[in-house]
Amino acid sequence: MEAARPPSTAGRFVVVGGGIAGVTCAEQLAIQFPSEDILLITARPVIKAVTNFKQCILTGDGSQHVYEKLCLCAGAKPKLICEGNPYVLGIRDTDSAQEFQKQLTKAKRIMIIGNGGIALELVYEIEGCEVIWAIKDKAIGNTFFDAGAAEFLTSKLIAEKPEARMAHKRTRYTTEGRKKEAQTKSGAGNLGSALGPDWHEGLNLKGTKEFSHKVHIETMCEVKKIYLQEEFGISKKKSLPFPRDHCNQSVTTDKEAWPVYVELTNEKTYGCDFIVSATGVIPNTEPFLCGNNFDLGEDGGLKVDAHMHTSVSDVYAAGDICTASWPPSPFWQQMRLWTQARQMGWYAAKCMAAASLGESIDLDFSFELFAHVTKFFNYKVVLLGKYNAQGLGSDHELMLRCTKGQEYVKVVMQNGQMMGAVLIGETDLEETFENLILNQTDLSSYGEDLLDPNIDLEDYFD
Repeated sequence: MEAARPPSTAGRFVVVGGGIAGVTCAEQLAIQFPSEDILLITARPVIKAVTNFKQCILTGDGSQHVYEKLCLCAGAKPKLICEGNPYVLGIRDTDSAQEFQKQLTKAKRIMIIGNGGIALELVYEIEGCEVIWAIKDKAIGNTFFDAGAAEFLTSKLIAEKPEARMAHKRTRYTTEGRKKEAQTKSGAGNLGSALGPDWHEGLNLKGTKEFSHKVHIETMCEVKKIYLQEEFGISKKKSLPFPRDHCNQSVTTDKEAWPVYVELTNEKTYGCDFIVSATGVIPNTEPFLCGNNFDLGEDGGLKVDAHMHTSVSDVYAAGDICTASWPPSPFWQQMRLWTQARQMGWYAAKCMAAASLGESIDLDFSFELFAHVTKFFNYKVVLLGKYNAQGLGSDHELMLRCTKGQEYVKVVMQNGQMMGAVLIGETDLEETFENLILNQTDLSSYGEDLLDPNIDLEDYFD
Protein backbone atom coordinates (compact mmCIF):
# COMPACT_ATOMS: atom_id res chain seq x y z
CA MET A 1 0.00 0.00 0.00
CA GLU A 2 1.13 3.53 -0.68
CA ALA A 3 1.80 5.07 2.68
CA ALA A 4 3.57 8.10 4.00
CA ARG A 5 4.86 6.05 6.89
CA PRO A 6 7.36 7.03 9.61
CA PRO A 7 10.74 5.25 9.88
CA SER A 8 9.34 2.95 12.59
CA THR A 9 6.87 0.26 11.59
CA ALA A 10 5.05 0.70 14.89
CA GLY A 11 2.42 3.38 15.41
CA ARG A 12 0.07 4.22 18.22
CA PHE A 13 -2.71 4.90 15.72
CA VAL A 14 -3.12 3.39 12.26
CA VAL A 15 -5.88 4.33 9.81
CA VAL A 16 -6.58 2.26 6.70
CA GLY A 17 -8.27 4.07 3.81
CA GLY A 18 -7.56 7.30 1.93
CA GLY A 19 -11.15 8.41 1.38
CA ILE A 20 -13.09 11.04 3.31
CA ALA A 21 -13.61 8.85 6.40
CA GLY A 22 -9.96 7.80 6.61
CA VAL A 23 -8.46 11.22 5.97
CA THR A 24 -10.87 12.87 8.43
CA CYS A 25 -10.03 10.27 11.07
CA ALA A 26 -6.28 10.71 10.58
CA GLU A 27 -6.56 14.52 10.68
CA GLN A 28 -8.55 14.45 13.91
CA LEU A 29 -6.10 12.03 15.54
CA ALA A 30 -3.23 14.33 14.54
CA ILE A 31 -5.02 17.22 16.25
CA GLN A 32 -5.64 15.14 19.39
CA PHE A 33 -2.06 13.82 19.51
CA PRO A 34 0.22 16.38 17.81
CA SER A 35 3.40 14.63 19.00
CA GLU A 36 2.37 11.22 17.63
CA ASP A 37 2.98 9.90 14.13
CA ILE A 38 -0.39 8.89 12.67
CA LEU A 39 0.00 6.19 10.01
CA LEU A 40 -2.47 6.54 7.13
CA ILE A 41 -2.40 3.61 4.71
CA THR A 42 -4.13 4.17 1.37
CA ALA A 43 -5.45 1.75 -1.18
CA ARG A 44 -2.53 0.42 -3.20
CA PRO A 45 -1.16 -2.19 -2.94
CA VAL A 46 -3.87 -4.11 -1.13
CA ILE A 47 -3.74 -5.10 2.54
CA LYS A 48 -3.09 -8.82 2.78
CA ALA A 49 -4.08 -9.36 6.40
CA VAL A 50 -4.93 -7.80 9.73
CA THR A 51 -3.56 -10.10 12.44
CA ASN A 52 -5.22 -8.77 15.55
CA PHE A 53 -3.68 -11.23 18.00
CA LYS A 54 -0.37 -9.49 17.26
CA GLN A 55 -2.09 -6.14 16.58
CA CYS A 56 -0.30 -5.96 13.26
CA ILE A 57 -1.21 -5.13 9.66
CA LEU A 58 0.54 -7.00 6.86
CA THR A 59 0.45 -5.16 3.51
CA GLY A 60 0.95 -6.51 0.02
CA ASP A 61 4.57 -5.37 -0.18
CA GLY A 62 5.45 -7.43 2.90
CA SER A 63 5.54 -4.53 5.35
CA GLN A 64 4.22 -4.99 8.87
CA HIS A 65 2.69 -2.15 10.86
CA VAL A 66 2.10 -2.70 14.58
CA TYR A 67 -0.70 -0.63 16.11
CA GLU A 68 -2.28 0.20 19.43
CA LYS A 69 -5.56 1.37 17.91
CA LEU A 70 -6.65 0.66 14.32
CA CYS A 71 -9.46 2.27 12.32
CA LEU A 72 -10.65 0.59 9.11
CA CYS A 73 -12.01 3.11 6.60
CA ALA A 74 -11.64 1.09 3.39
CA GLY A 75 -15.00 2.19 2.03
CA ALA A 76 -17.11 0.13 -0.35
CA LYS A 77 -16.83 -1.29 -3.84
CA PRO A 78 -19.32 -0.95 -6.69
CA LYS A 79 -21.85 -3.67 -7.44
CA LEU A 80 -21.19 -4.10 -11.16
CA ILE A 81 -24.04 -5.48 -13.26
CA CYS A 82 -21.48 -7.58 -15.15
CA GLU A 83 -17.96 -8.49 -14.04
CA GLY A 84 -15.14 -8.68 -16.58
CA ASN A 85 -16.92 -6.95 -19.45
CA PRO A 86 -14.65 -4.24 -20.95
CA TYR A 87 -17.67 -2.15 -21.89
CA VAL A 88 -19.13 -2.04 -18.36
CA LEU A 89 -17.61 0.69 -16.20
CA GLY A 90 -18.24 1.26 -12.51
CA ILE A 91 -17.47 4.69 -11.08
CA ARG A 92 -16.33 4.54 -7.48
CA ASP A 93 -12.84 6.00 -7.12
CA THR A 94 -10.71 8.67 -8.74
CA ASP A 95 -9.08 6.26 -11.19
CA SER A 96 -12.41 4.97 -12.51
CA ALA A 97 -13.67 8.56 -12.84
CA GLN A 98 -10.63 9.42 -14.96
CA GLU A 99 -11.20 6.32 -17.09
CA PHE A 100 -14.85 7.32 -17.54
CA GLN A 101 -13.83 10.77 -18.78
CA LYS A 102 -11.39 9.19 -21.24
CA GLN A 103 -14.04 6.85 -22.64
CA LEU A 104 -16.67 9.60 -22.83
CA THR A 105 -14.57 11.79 -25.14
CA LYS A 106 -14.98 9.12 -27.86
CA ALA A 107 -18.64 8.29 -27.18
CA LYS A 108 -21.80 9.17 -29.09
CA ARG A 109 -24.13 7.25 -26.79
CA ILE A 110 -23.82 5.64 -23.37
CA MET A 111 -26.22 3.79 -21.11
CA ILE A 112 -26.42 4.46 -17.37
CA ILE A 113 -27.84 1.73 -15.15
CA GLY A 114 -28.87 2.79 -11.64
CA ASN A 115 -30.83 5.44 -9.78
CA GLY A 116 -28.57 6.65 -6.98
CA GLY A 117 -26.41 9.70 -6.44
CA ILE A 118 -23.71 8.93 -9.03
CA ALA A 119 -26.33 8.32 -11.73
CA LEU A 120 -28.19 11.54 -10.87
CA GLU A 121 -25.02 13.57 -11.13
CA LEU A 122 -23.90 11.95 -14.37
CA VAL A 123 -27.09 12.41 -16.39
CA TYR A 124 -27.05 16.14 -15.71
CA GLU A 125 -23.33 16.79 -16.14
CA ILE A 126 -22.78 14.85 -19.39
CA GLU A 127 -22.94 16.92 -22.58
CA GLY A 128 -22.47 16.07 -26.24
CA CYS A 129 -23.50 12.46 -25.82
CA GLU A 130 -26.81 10.63 -25.91
CA VAL A 131 -27.69 9.03 -22.59
CA ILE A 132 -30.09 6.13 -22.12
CA TRP A 133 -30.87 6.00 -18.41
CA ALA A 134 -32.39 2.74 -17.19
CA ILE A 135 -33.88 2.68 -13.69
CA LYS A 136 -35.84 0.00 -11.84
CA ASP A 137 -38.14 2.56 -10.17
CA LYS A 138 -41.08 4.60 -11.40
CA ALA A 139 -39.24 7.90 -10.95
CA ILE A 140 -35.67 9.20 -10.84
CA GLY A 141 -33.73 9.54 -7.60
CA ASN A 142 -35.86 7.06 -5.70
CA THR A 143 -33.23 6.86 -2.93
CA PHE A 144 -33.63 10.55 -2.22
CA PHE A 145 -36.93 11.79 -3.65
CA ASP A 146 -40.60 11.09 -4.03
CA ALA A 147 -42.34 11.28 -7.42
CA GLY A 148 -43.12 14.98 -6.99
CA ALA A 149 -39.52 15.99 -6.42
CA ALA A 150 -38.46 13.73 -9.29
CA GLU A 151 -40.86 15.51 -11.65
CA PHE A 152 -39.58 18.88 -10.45
CA LEU A 153 -36.00 17.88 -11.31
CA THR A 154 -36.73 16.05 -14.57
CA SER A 155 -37.65 19.30 -16.32
CA LYS A 156 -33.98 20.31 -16.02
CA LEU A 157 -32.94 17.39 -18.23
CA ILE A 158 -34.62 18.85 -21.33
CA ALA A 159 -33.27 22.36 -20.79
CA GLU A 160 -29.92 23.81 -21.77
CA LYS A 161 -27.35 24.51 -19.07
CA PRO A 162 -26.51 28.21 -19.42
CA GLU A 163 -26.81 29.02 -15.74
CA ALA A 164 -23.79 29.50 -13.51
CA ARG A 165 -22.88 26.64 -11.23
CA MET A 166 -24.10 26.78 -7.67
CA ALA A 167 -21.46 28.28 -5.37
CA HIS A 168 -19.79 25.98 -2.83
CA LYS A 169 -20.30 26.94 0.82
CA ARG A 170 -18.34 24.10 2.38
CA THR A 171 -14.95 22.43 2.26
CA ARG A 172 -14.19 21.13 -1.23
CA TYR A 173 -12.59 17.74 -1.86
CA THR A 174 -10.43 17.56 -4.97
CA THR A 175 -7.44 15.70 -6.39
CA GLU A 176 -5.74 18.68 -8.02
CA GLY A 177 -2.18 18.06 -9.07
CA ARG A 178 -2.62 14.31 -8.91
CA LYS A 179 -1.15 12.35 -11.80
CA LYS A 180 -2.80 9.08 -12.65
CA GLU A 181 -0.44 6.25 -11.87
CA ALA A 182 -0.10 3.22 -14.09
CA GLN A 183 -1.72 0.26 -12.42
CA THR A 184 0.52 -2.76 -12.06
CA LYS A 185 -0.79 -6.22 -12.67
CA SER A 186 -1.02 -6.81 -8.95
CA GLY A 187 -2.92 -3.59 -8.36
CA ALA A 188 -5.21 -3.54 -11.36
CA GLY A 189 -8.26 -4.60 -9.39
CA ASN A 190 -7.60 -2.54 -6.29
CA LEU A 191 -9.89 0.24 -5.15
CA GLY A 192 -8.57 3.77 -4.79
CA SER A 193 -9.96 6.49 -2.57
CA ALA A 194 -13.73 6.80 -2.82
CA LEU A 195 -15.29 9.73 -4.62
CA GLY A 196 -16.36 12.72 -2.60
CA PRO A 197 -19.05 15.31 -3.34
CA ASP A 198 -16.91 17.19 -5.90
CA TRP A 199 -15.76 14.15 -7.88
CA HIS A 200 -16.76 15.56 -11.28
CA GLU A 201 -15.17 18.97 -10.68
CA GLY A 202 -12.33 19.41 -13.16
CA LEU A 203 -13.48 16.53 -15.36
CA ASN A 204 -14.54 17.29 -18.93
CA LEU A 205 -17.71 15.21 -19.20
CA LYS A 206 -18.32 15.82 -22.90
CA GLY A 207 -18.93 13.38 -25.71
CA THR A 208 -18.31 13.77 -29.43
CA LYS A 209 -21.37 15.84 -30.34
CA GLU A 210 -22.28 19.51 -30.00
CA PHE A 211 -25.38 19.61 -27.83
CA SER A 212 -26.20 19.94 -24.16
CA HIS A 213 -28.56 17.35 -22.69
CA LYS A 214 -29.96 14.44 -24.61
CA VAL A 215 -31.34 12.01 -22.03
CA HIS A 216 -33.95 9.30 -22.45
CA ILE A 217 -35.25 7.54 -19.32
CA GLU A 218 -36.45 3.93 -19.30
CA THR A 219 -38.33 3.30 -16.04
CA MET A 220 -39.39 0.11 -14.24
CA CYS A 221 -36.72 -2.03 -15.91
CA GLU A 222 -33.39 -3.72 -15.33
CA VAL A 223 -30.69 -5.26 -17.50
CA LYS A 224 -31.75 -8.60 -18.97
CA LYS A 225 -28.70 -9.33 -21.12
CA ILE A 226 -25.61 -7.61 -22.50
CA TYR A 227 -24.37 -8.45 -26.01
CA LEU A 228 -21.06 -7.64 -27.63
CA GLN A 229 -21.32 -6.48 -31.25
CA GLU A 230 -20.64 -9.90 -32.80
CA GLU A 231 -23.02 -11.66 -30.37
CA PHE A 232 -25.77 -9.19 -31.19
CA GLY A 233 -25.36 -9.76 -34.90
CA ILE A 234 -25.73 -13.52 -34.42
CA SER A 235 -28.81 -13.05 -32.23
CA LYS A 236 -30.71 -11.36 -35.11
CA LYS A 237 -32.31 -9.00 -32.58
CA LYS A 238 -33.09 -5.39 -33.47
CA SER A 239 -31.98 -2.35 -31.50
CA LEU A 240 -34.00 0.82 -31.09
CA PRO A 241 -32.83 4.25 -32.20
CA PHE A 242 -32.51 7.00 -29.65
CA PRO A 243 -36.05 8.37 -29.13
CA ARG A 244 -36.56 11.65 -30.92
CA ASP A 245 -36.70 14.76 -28.76
CA HIS A 246 -39.15 17.64 -28.85
CA CYS A 247 -37.26 19.14 -31.82
CA ASN A 248 -37.73 15.85 -33.72
CA GLN A 249 -33.98 15.42 -34.03
CA SER A 250 -32.00 12.23 -33.65
CA VAL A 251 -28.24 12.12 -33.93
CA THR A 252 -27.98 8.38 -34.49
CA THR A 253 -30.10 5.71 -36.14
CA ASP A 254 -30.83 2.12 -35.33
CA LYS A 255 -28.65 1.10 -38.28
CA GLU A 256 -25.50 2.17 -36.46
CA ALA A 257 -23.17 -0.58 -35.28
CA TRP A 258 -22.40 -0.25 -31.58
CA PRO A 259 -19.66 -1.95 -29.55
CA VAL A 260 -22.17 -3.22 -26.98
CA TYR A 261 -25.94 -3.73 -26.78
CA VAL A 262 -28.19 -3.88 -23.73
CA GLU A 263 -31.46 -5.79 -23.63
CA LEU A 264 -33.73 -4.52 -20.86
CA THR A 265 -36.43 -6.42 -19.00
CA ASN A 266 -39.06 -4.23 -20.71
CA GLU A 267 -38.01 -5.99 -23.97
CA LYS A 268 -36.32 -2.87 -25.37
CA THR A 269 -32.76 -3.10 -26.68
CA TYR A 270 -30.34 -0.22 -27.21
CA GLY A 271 -26.82 -0.08 -28.58
CA CYS A 272 -24.17 2.17 -27.02
CA ASP A 273 -20.44 2.82 -26.79
CA PHE A 274 -20.23 1.68 -23.16
CA ILE A 275 -22.33 1.11 -20.04
CA VAL A 276 -22.02 2.83 -16.68
CA SER A 277 -22.99 0.57 -13.81
CA ALA A 278 -24.21 2.79 -10.95
CA THR A 279 -26.24 0.25 -9.03
CA GLY A 280 -24.91 0.82 -5.53
CA VAL A 281 -22.01 -0.45 -3.44
CA ILE A 282 -21.11 -3.20 -1.00
CA PRO A 283 -18.81 -2.70 2.03
CA ASN A 284 -15.17 -3.48 1.23
CA THR A 285 -14.64 -5.93 4.09
CA GLU A 286 -13.01 -8.83 2.24
CA PRO A 287 -9.34 -7.92 2.95
CA PHE A 288 -9.98 -7.94 6.70
CA LEU A 289 -12.12 -11.02 7.35
CA CYS A 290 -9.62 -13.86 7.06
CA GLY A 291 -8.33 -14.88 10.49
CA ASN A 292 -10.47 -12.35 12.34
CA ASN A 293 -13.80 -12.68 14.09
CA PHE A 294 -15.63 -9.58 12.90
CA ASP A 295 -19.37 -9.39 13.41
CA LEU A 296 -21.06 -8.38 10.16
CA GLY A 297 -24.32 -6.54 9.59
CA GLU A 298 -27.06 -7.71 7.24
CA ASP A 299 -25.62 -5.47 4.52
CA GLY A 300 -22.17 -7.05 4.90
CA GLY A 301 -20.56 -4.15 6.77
CA LEU A 302 -18.42 -4.42 9.90
CA LYS A 303 -20.77 -3.95 12.86
CA VAL A 304 -19.77 -1.03 15.07
CA ASP A 305 -21.16 0.03 18.43
CA ALA A 306 -21.92 3.57 19.62
CA HIS A 307 -18.18 4.18 19.94
CA MET A 308 -17.38 2.99 16.39
CA HIS A 309 -15.71 -0.09 17.88
CA THR A 310 -15.93 -3.39 15.98
CA SER A 311 -16.24 -6.81 17.59
CA VAL A 312 -12.44 -7.14 17.45
CA SER A 313 -10.46 -5.58 20.29
CA ASP A 314 -8.86 -2.17 19.52
CA VAL A 315 -10.20 -2.18 15.94
CA TYR A 316 -12.59 0.59 14.93
CA ALA A 317 -14.37 1.23 11.63
CA ALA A 318 -15.90 4.27 9.95
CA GLY A 319 -17.57 5.20 6.67
CA ASP A 320 -18.99 2.86 4.05
CA ILE A 321 -17.22 -0.23 5.39
CA CYS A 322 -19.16 -0.22 8.66
CA THR A 323 -22.73 -0.88 9.76
CA ALA A 324 -24.06 1.17 12.68
CA SER A 325 -25.49 -1.35 15.17
CA TRP A 326 -26.49 0.93 18.03
CA PRO A 327 -30.16 1.88 18.62
CA PRO A 328 -30.58 4.89 16.29
CA SER A 329 -32.21 8.21 17.06
CA PRO A 330 -35.81 8.50 15.78
CA PHE A 331 -34.53 10.99 13.17
CA TRP A 332 -31.36 9.27 11.96
CA GLN A 333 -30.60 6.41 9.59
CA GLN A 334 -27.35 5.19 8.10
CA MET A 335 -26.81 5.84 4.40
CA ARG A 336 -23.50 5.38 2.62
CA LEU A 337 -22.99 9.05 1.79
CA TRP A 338 -19.90 11.26 1.98
CA THR A 339 -21.43 13.38 4.77
CA GLN A 340 -21.78 10.37 7.05
CA ALA A 341 -18.32 9.11 6.10
CA ARG A 342 -16.86 12.41 7.28
CA GLN A 343 -18.92 12.41 10.50
CA MET A 344 -18.01 8.81 11.28
CA GLY A 345 -14.30 9.37 10.58
CA TRP A 346 -14.22 12.38 12.90
CA TYR A 347 -16.16 10.61 15.65
CA ALA A 348 -14.12 7.38 15.37
CA ALA A 349 -10.94 9.41 15.98
CA LYS A 350 -12.52 10.97 19.09
CA CYS A 351 -13.49 7.49 20.34
CA MET A 352 -10.00 6.09 19.69
CA ALA A 353 -8.46 9.01 21.54
CA ALA A 354 -10.84 8.66 24.49
CA ALA A 355 -10.18 4.91 24.78
CA SER A 356 -6.43 5.46 24.60
CA LEU A 357 -6.62 8.02 27.42
CA GLY A 358 -9.05 5.99 29.50
CA GLU A 359 -11.82 8.58 29.13
CA SER A 360 -15.53 8.17 28.40
CA ILE A 361 -17.31 9.78 25.46
CA ASP A 362 -20.97 10.26 24.55
CA LEU A 363 -22.46 9.53 21.13
CA ASP A 364 -21.81 12.54 18.92
CA PHE A 365 -24.67 14.96 18.27
CA SER A 366 -24.32 14.48 14.49
CA PHE A 367 -26.07 11.10 14.92
CA GLU A 368 -29.17 12.69 16.44
CA LEU A 369 -30.50 13.95 13.09
CA PHE A 370 -29.88 12.68 9.58
CA ALA A 371 -28.75 15.66 7.51
CA HIS A 372 -27.29 15.56 4.01
CA VAL A 373 -26.53 18.54 1.80
CA THR A 374 -25.66 17.97 -1.84
CA LYS A 375 -26.34 19.26 -5.35
CA PHE A 376 -28.43 17.64 -8.08
CA PHE A 377 -29.14 19.27 -11.45
CA ASN A 378 -27.47 22.44 -10.11
CA TYR A 379 -30.05 22.73 -7.33
CA LYS A 380 -29.04 22.77 -3.70
CA VAL A 381 -30.61 19.71 -2.06
CA VAL A 382 -31.05 19.27 1.70
CA LEU A 383 -32.39 16.05 3.22
CA LEU A 384 -33.36 16.05 6.90
CA GLY A 385 -34.52 13.33 9.30
CA LYS A 386 -37.03 10.82 7.95
CA TYR A 387 -37.21 12.75 4.68
CA ASN A 388 -38.95 9.89 2.85
CA ALA A 389 -41.01 8.80 5.88
CA GLN A 390 -38.62 5.88 6.43
CA GLY A 391 -40.03 3.53 9.05
CA LEU A 392 -43.10 5.69 9.78
CA GLY A 393 -45.60 3.37 8.13
CA SER A 394 -48.87 4.91 6.95
CA ASP A 395 -49.31 7.04 10.06
CA HIS A 396 -47.93 10.26 8.60
CA GLU A 397 -48.86 13.07 6.25
CA LEU A 398 -46.96 15.11 3.68
CA MET A 399 -47.04 18.86 3.13
CA LEU A 400 -45.71 20.31 -0.12
CA ARG A 401 -44.74 23.66 -1.59
CA CYS A 402 -43.45 23.91 -5.13
CA THR A 403 -42.46 26.82 -7.34
CA LYS A 404 -41.55 25.46 -10.77
CA GLY A 405 -37.92 26.01 -11.64
CA GLN A 406 -37.13 27.56 -8.25
CA GLU A 407 -37.89 25.42 -5.21
CA TYR A 408 -39.49 22.24 -3.95
CA VAL A 409 -40.28 21.86 -0.24
CA LYS A 410 -41.69 18.70 1.34
CA VAL A 411 -42.15 18.06 5.04
CA VAL A 412 -43.11 14.78 6.70
CA MET A 413 -45.48 15.25 9.63
CA GLN A 414 -46.62 12.80 12.31
CA ASN A 415 -48.98 13.69 15.15
CA GLY A 416 -48.46 17.38 14.46
CA GLN A 417 -44.68 17.15 14.67
CA MET A 418 -42.13 17.40 11.87
CA MET A 419 -40.19 14.18 11.28
CA GLY A 420 -38.28 14.98 8.10
CA ALA A 421 -37.97 17.30 5.12
CA VAL A 422 -36.71 17.58 1.54
CA LEU A 423 -35.56 21.04 0.44
CA ILE A 424 -34.60 21.65 -3.18
CA GLY A 425 -33.40 25.11 -4.20
CA GLU A 426 -32.40 28.11 -2.12
CA THR A 427 -35.15 27.83 0.46
CA ASP A 428 -33.19 29.03 3.53
CA LEU A 429 -35.36 26.74 5.64
CA GLU A 430 -32.84 24.08 6.64
CA GLU A 431 -31.83 25.52 10.03
CA THR A 432 -35.43 26.23 11.03
CA PHE A 433 -36.61 22.77 10.01
CA GLU A 434 -33.63 21.14 11.72
CA ASN A 435 -34.64 22.79 15.00
CA LEU A 436 -38.32 21.90 14.54
CA ILE A 437 -37.45 18.22 14.03
CA LEU A 438 -35.00 18.01 16.93
CA ASN A 439 -37.24 19.95 19.35
CA GLN A 440 -40.38 18.07 18.22
CA THR A 441 -42.35 21.31 18.38
CA ASP A 442 -46.13 20.85 18.19
CA LEU A 443 -47.08 22.40 14.83
CA SER A 444 -50.65 21.13 14.59
CA SER A 445 -52.14 24.59 15.09
CA TYR A 446 -50.43 25.91 11.94
CA GLY A 447 -51.93 23.38 9.54
CA GLU A 448 -51.16 24.08 5.90
CA ASP A 449 -50.02 27.61 6.78
CA LEU A 450 -46.74 26.06 7.93
CA LEU A 451 -45.44 26.24 4.35
CA ASP A 452 -47.11 29.50 3.37
CA PRO A 453 -44.36 31.46 1.56
CA ASN A 454 -45.77 34.71 2.95
CA ILE A 455 -45.02 33.57 6.51
CA ASP A 456 -41.45 33.93 7.70
CA LEU A 457 -40.96 30.76 9.70
CA GLU A 458 -37.62 31.95 11.06
CA ASP A 459 -39.40 34.74 12.96
CA TYR A 460 -41.62 32.15 14.63
CA PHE A 461 -39.23 29.39 15.52
CA ASP A 462 -35.57 30.48 15.36
